[in-house]
Amino acid sequence: MKGSSNRRAGVNTRLGAGRSGRVCYATAKRARLHFLAAVGISATMPNVAGASVPLQQGATQPAGVQAQHIAQLWNLSLVVCGVVFALVLLATLVALIRNHDRDGQGPAMRGPDLASLTQPEVCARRLVIGASMLSVIVLVGLIVADVLTDRALSMLPVDKPVRIEMVGAQWWWQVSYPDGAGQPGFVTANELHVPVGRPVIVSLQASDVIHSFWVPSLHGKKDMLPGLDTTIEFRADREGVYRGQCAEFCGAEHALMAMLVVADPPERYAAWVAQQSQPAARTTDTVALHGRDTFERASCGNCHTVRGTGASGTNGPDLTHLMSRRTIAAGVLTNTPQNLAAWIRNPDAQKPGTTMPAVPLSEADRLAVVRWLATLQ
Repeated sequence: MKGSSNRRAGVNTRLGAGRSGRVCYATAKRARLHFLAAVGISATMPNVAGASVPLQQGATQPAGVQAQHIAQLWNLSLVVCGVVFALVLLATLVALIRNHDRDGQGPAMRGPDLASLTQPEVCARRLVIGASMLSVIVLVGLIVADVLTDRALSMLPVDKPVRIEMVGAQWWWQVSYPDGAGQPGFVTANELHVPVGRPVIVSLQASDVIHSFWVPSLHGKKDMLPGLDTTIEFRADREGVYRGQCAEFCGAEHALMAMLVVADPPERYAAWVAQQSQPAARTTDTVALHGRDTFERASCGNCHTVRGTGASGTNGPDLTHLMSRRTIAAGVLTNTPQNLAAWIRNPDAQKPGTTMPAVPLSEADRLAVVRWLATLQ
């Protein structure tokens, strides 16, 4: 389903000044609700088997060799800056103590000590020179560490990599697994699976505005510019579900334009690839079949593809195996029939500003569509 959503408090340039107060309040309230929803999603999320999988998102919790390099640079910078901060505070404290007038007479009462002004401040000069040299050494050391880290990030061995193509759009992610390397090609959305211990090369594109790919537990940020193809390489060394998000402001829904990277053991990854490459599951449920016909007859198929049916649109996410994903709306809603029904009924109520329109359907037709979508495992 299209996009991911967040509403910035106090932002609505389309309304007049007379309504700005009400708009700010409503927008702020809606933003708080989205924030609470995101916190709930980040804590636990149901997987396809119904269990709960903790999400991981943090540069200080590396799950790959490149994220480990970044975490080490961060830890080094934190320690060095902490020591420098402590030394500056200590020097300030010493200066205050030495300048303290223990007999209660301040400089204003004694007057300036003119004799001391004529004496060479040899000790102070040495301290200034020493502190300056130490500052230069510290800064050069941090620069060297940064350069070495940058080189290490680009030296990941990429033997037999998994290749993935990712396109950022307002406000969702199209994920394509091309043919080759012993795997069939297919398209999914907002969730990519990778095998543990195997390098991954992701080709990045932006279809509209600037986006940025960022999964902090696996790598740093990589900008995605319209008209410029870039790549990012990483390797997940630990099984898990890692949350990523767009890290470049791209519009009203930017803050919740999220993605999930699922690092599977090789056997589970191979099974997932085999399942995703198949066309949509067939059903004999009469209500679900009515939902499929309604989906194709309405405008849904103009934007979404469901392989094996007449729906072949490309403006929105591929829904062939929709129910195998943990979320809909690029990480905003957990993937349940109830949330699907609410999303189809009024997408803008779930994610203000989304480009997916509300399709006028009767309640019976809407529930039939949801029932059919629930069969797309």
